[in-house]
Amino acid sequence: MPSEVAVKESARAVRMSGDERREQILLAARHVFAEGGFAATTDEVARAAAISQPYVVRLFGSKRDLFVEVYRQAAGEVIEVLTAAAQEADPGEAMGRAYLELIEDRDLLRLLMHGFIASADEEVGRVARHCLGEAYRLFVASTGAEPDEARQFVAFGMLLNVLVAVDADAHRGEDAGMDALIDCVVLATRRAQA
Repeated sequence: MPSEVAVKESARAVRMSGDERREQILLAARHVFAEGGFAATTDEVARAAAISQPYVVRLFGSKRDLFVEVYRQAAGEVIEVLTAAAQEADPGEAMGRAYLELIEDRDLLRLLMHGFIASADEEVGRVARHCLGEAYRLFVASTGAEPDEARQFVAFGMLLNVLVAVDADAHRGEDAGMDALIDCVVLATRRAQA
């Protein structure tokens, strides 16, 4: 994922079409919303994309509409990756591995978390619910798993989200309960990959 500086430099260096500029703004917004959630501003997005704030609003209408579009892209990325993994010989293992790789992208992970938090907004909530429901449906359809096993798959993914979001592993030794939880998750992940 390009840094904010790289986004700004590429925006200045090249004359872009309207579609290219739109993608540039979406990329900048993904990073800005991952950092600040729905509280981030269109001014911050504009600065990250090295354009004017009124241009952001002209293209997307409002901060909410921009957030929804960026969040929809992120959720779509998750479903696309899980759908591809579900086609592999061992879909359950492949989906788990694919999700672990996805959440290594801190911007994606944090954007997903901010979207869950902002789900009081009807459209954001619709996207979040679809993402969770589709992950569950894909797991059941591709593995033949019982509903409880599929629920555990989705719940484990959410636990991984939270642990990565709070940077739990980097804070080992600060809290015995958290350390035990991390050890439990690491052991479960290794068993699933074996």
